[in-house]
Amino acid sequence: MLNKKYESLGKKSSVIRELFEFANKRKKEIGEENVYDFSLGNPSVAPPKIVDETIKNLLNTSCSVALHGYTSAAGDYEVRQKIAEYISKQSGKESSADLIYITCGAAASLTISLSAVTCENDEVIVLAPFFPEYKVFIENCGAKTVVCKPNLNDFTIDFNNLENCFTSNTAAVIINSPNNPSGVVYSNEEIECLANLLYKMQIKFNKQIYLITDEPYRELVFDNISVPYPSCYYNNTITCYSFSKSLSLPGERIGYIEVSQDAQNAKDIFAAICGAGRSLGFVCAPSLMQKTVANCLGKTSDISVYERNRNYLYKALTEIGYNVVLPNGAFYLMLKCLTNNALQFAEKAKDFELIIVPSDDFGVDGFVRIALCVSEKTVKNSIPAFKKLYDYYRS
Repeated sequence: MLNKKYESLGKKSSVIRELFEFANKRKKEIGEENVYDFSLGNPSVAPPKIVDETIKNLLNTSCSVALHGYTSAAGDYEVRQKIAEYISKQSGKESSADLIYITCGAAASLTISLSAVTCENDEVIVLAPFFPEYKVFIENCGAKTVVCKPNLNDFTIDFNNLENCFTSNTAAVIINSPNNPSGVVYSNEEIECLANLLYKMQIKFNKQIYLITDEPYRELVFDNISVPYPSCYYNNTITCYSFSKSLSLPGERIGYIEVSQDAQNAKDIFAAICGAGRSLGFVCAPSLMQKTVANCLGKTSDISVYERNRNYLYKALTEIGYNVVLPNGAFYLMLKCLTNNALQFAEKAKDFELIIVPSDDFGVDGFVRIALCVSEKTVKNSIPAFKKLYDYYRS
């Protein structure tokens, strides 16, 4: 007999993927240049040259058996040491290779971490707007998703709402900064307030509560904004990182988990992560990519393309009359719908060949997400379509 839960997940894609497939179909029908596809967060700039150079060098100089063979289950130790050294240098807080687990991207990092720290009927708080797959990952562990609504004017954390989300069943809180879908970067002050609240809730409920920080966009920031390291503020932090966006390598599925050295029972947490990775079949991430990213730490693709797209689109949309939340990072922006129904608004946008993602699955109402990781030509050519959509609703 089939597992009905997984059958249901397999038959219904996420709204993002559904729109992406719809856009591909339309491109074949009317031409790619006539479809303004802002659906998927797929990097549109090439990886930095050091990625290709490293891969070529590895292939030319390394023993193929060693290069393509298994590493340790948690990842090549030398790679983990390099990552730990990099984190220590950037954050100013000591990191340990013994607490780093190399993963098949951010999805694996999150799935493993959630499996390690939650039990049946636990609760995990997510801060809206959030990546929709969080719910899938959480509920697959038998836990419950609790959504904390943000301040809707700027998508910062509403701490009154957040405090009311905690119960004796709370096991973890997931944050994502820079944020998908809003592009908001949580400030040092917000992270400090969050840490203080978490310490308060640990005392109140006499239990460990984990902060899981999802960081595939850490390096994608604009306007000289800096992204705080939550582990510098809160001990029980588990960092989930991916090289997908910074190095434009989403299809290579490579990332890592870092358990803070200051976490209570850090070695036990890491053991649970190793056990979860084993149980889920995620041991030994791709060895070639492990060795590649170890040589590319701190490097990024040309993110100036995303910043130019942000600046152009923000200016053009606000001049038309739209209400847009200016993002400080990632490669998305949120546009306020001209109707209360985001699904209806996104559906109407298709009439003008605009493919934008309604915010319902992100945990907020009345917005659409626009992915900025497209060509500059697509951004500029889309403006008349956005104007037609605006005029339709205003007329």
